Amino acid sequence: MPKPPTAARGRRPSTLAAPPPPPARRTRLRRAPAPRPEPGTEVEFVSRRPIVATVLCILGLGAASYLTYIHFTSSASISCLAIKGINCEKVITSPQSLVFGVPVAILGLAFFVAMLALCVPPAWRSQQHFIAPARLVGAVTGVGFICYLLYAELFEIRAICIWCTAVHVLTFLLFVTIATGWDDALDLREAAAEG
Repeated sequence: MPKPPTAARGRRPSTLAAPPPPPARRTRLRRAPAPRPEPGTEVEFVSRRPIVATVLCILGLGAASYLTYIHFTSSASISCLAIKGINCEKVITSPQSLVFGVPVAILGLAFFVAMLALCVPPAWRSQQHFIAPARLVGAVTGVGFICYLLYAELFEIRAICIWCTAVHVLTFLLFVTIATGWDDALDLREAAAEG
């Protein structure tokens, strides 16, 4: 019987397992880059801002129409929440509900009609260079006017109208949509010019 090599004699076999392999480094998952269009191919620019702005204008037009109807219909009573500090009747019959003799409801109605004309999707793609600035100026004017109306409600009338507040919120959201969509308006106009 052959003897084992000298180095192996007297040694016990190792019971320790081999050290575990080092943990694999985690790699961050990266998004695959969007494929670049080939030169000469048409790229369609899509923005949801025209749709959002149009919907906001339609909702504002509805609220302003209701307030106008209530203003000119003495027999109708405005539906309002019965909560302390909220009194729609007091707000819409106050002296502050007229600006230079014109009912605020009529001004709101005119504002949303004009803004709807400037905010429909074809207007965002129009080649007329005055439309985008006019839309922005209209939105800024609307926010300035609601600041005055909020001051009048809180400090002069000391009552809040829910319908007026709805108009204020819609006007502010319209302003945000238009102000943050200036680049979209320019891109849509360029895309329409190239198409």
